Amino acid sequence: MQLSASPYEERLTAPRTWWAICFLVGIAMALIFLPFGTLPLLGALVGGTAVSAVVASSYGSIRIRIVGDSLIAGEAKIPVTALGDAEILDQEEARAWRTYKADPRAFMLLRAYIPTALRVQVTDPADPTPYLYLSTREPERLIAALETARATAA
Repeated sequence: MQLSASPYEERLTAPRTWWAICFLVGIAMALIFLPFGTLPLLGALVGGTAVSAVVASSYGSIRIRIVGDSLIAGEAKIPVTALGDAEILDQEEARAWRTYKADPRAFMLLRAYIPTALRVQVTDPADPTPYLYLSTREPERLIAALETARATAA
């Protein structure tokens, strides 16, 4: 099977405010090292900022892609033929499906700072996962890409 160009790819990056928080962590580290002199202060500023930025970047490096006939969401890879109907969740519905409506067996690619999401039914009878919850900033585009991939795979 030859993989075609990805019709959909989205990186769920951390919000901009997190980068400001990374700098504030660096400042806090610098203040801790203030009594030890200027060089340790600068090292703590750079080191604290860098370490917290790496953490924020790694958390925000998760991707949702459609490659060939598969949906790849984080660590999960599922053929589009095993997926059923998709439902766009607005901010209130997304919150509900993250909390009291959530099924513990569901696969949830959850980023609470992204207000919209997509809920996709899993139709494979061998898979115990009832649905996929995917936080996405572009749910309409993801549904269109899923339908295109499903039509191509059929």
